[in-house]
Amino acid sequence: MDNDTVLLFTRNGLGHGPEELQVVLAQKFLNLVFESGELPGRILFYTDGVRLTCEGSPVVPILTEMEKRGVELIICKTCIDYLKLSDQVKTGITGGMPDIIEAMNRAKKLISL
Repeated sequence: MDNDTVLLFTRNGLGHGPEELQVVLAQKFLNLVFESGELPGRILFYTDGVRLTCEGSPVVPILTEMEKRGVELIICKTCIDYLKLSDQVKTGITGGMPDIIEAMNRAKKLISL
């Protein structure tokens, strides 16, 4: 695990294509990262990115496995509350913006997806 690397999801997927394609790409990306064994120390989720951690998201199983392997998943509470998803979060911890900022500040490498 690379504790110095942080991934940041601000979208419900990857890229700017059709919504379904964005989610498929996120799933493929996270699966390949997991299979590589080069796991990030943390994955941050805010704005629409929080949807990736919620019920119905196809990436919840891989995120749960990453969390079991020690990857911290930090989900923006303000975003969850705004989107009315607090009862649908399936993995990770709900934190505040200070938690997200701290993770960013401690990261030697921040990758925004």
